[in-house]
Amino acid sequence: MTENIGVLAKKPPQRTGVERVVNVPLPTVYGKFQAVGYLDHDRGDEQVALVHGDIGTDRVLTRLHSECLTGDAFGSQHCECGDQLAAALRAVAAEGAGVVLYLRGHEGRGIGLLAKLRAMALQAEGLDTVEANLALGLPVDARDYGVAAGMLQDLGVRSVRLMSNNPRKHEALVRHGVQVAEQVPLLIPPCESNITYLRTKRERLDHDLPHLDAVAHWS
Repeated sequence: MTENIGVLAKKPPQRTGVERVVNVPLPTVYGKFQAVGYLDHDRGDEQVALVHGDIGTDRVLTRLHSECLTGDAFGSQHCECGDQLAAALRAVAAEGAGVVLYLRGHEGRGIGLLAKLRAMALQAEGLDTVEANLALGLPVDARDYGVAAGMLQDLGVRSVRLMSNNPRKHEALVRHGVQVAEQVPLLIPPCESNITYLRTKRERLDHDLPHLDAVAHWS
């Protein structure tokens, strides 16, 4: 694996922005990855890129995955995050090359874990995910993707095939200098616990989720 990823050669430290700190082999149930650890000096967050195979520079299969403790670690069905992370890792492994960026500081679309749990409590009372954030006096989406672009640029990536249903991720990468050659849907079958949440993402946050039409009968 190591000999195939020349883009991961040691680079000089940076004073600001995103600094690569460590690069280590990471065998997973999905395949063999390199875990490339970064420090975001601007925000203080520790970040990681999971790199599989010889990624090259153009049309790299890529996922920008926002940290979601409840979904990624606990298997919450309130969202589809855990399933999306697993699907992205499987897709990269099947492709033979690609990158999954695990973006810390993005919990609850950037509002943090405790605020997200408070928003979930409001959703249980009948508010949707947008209304809940606003009721708490918080932004609907506070995520910034500059660090993601910086990590990709450090890895030598110029353009990506972006695994996402969220047009804002596409727009943000382009704004930060990474071209999006294609947006690849990452559609997870909904369940009764998350159908309302997913419909809100489609109707109010512009996510491309055409598969929800097949379960229009669910309340």
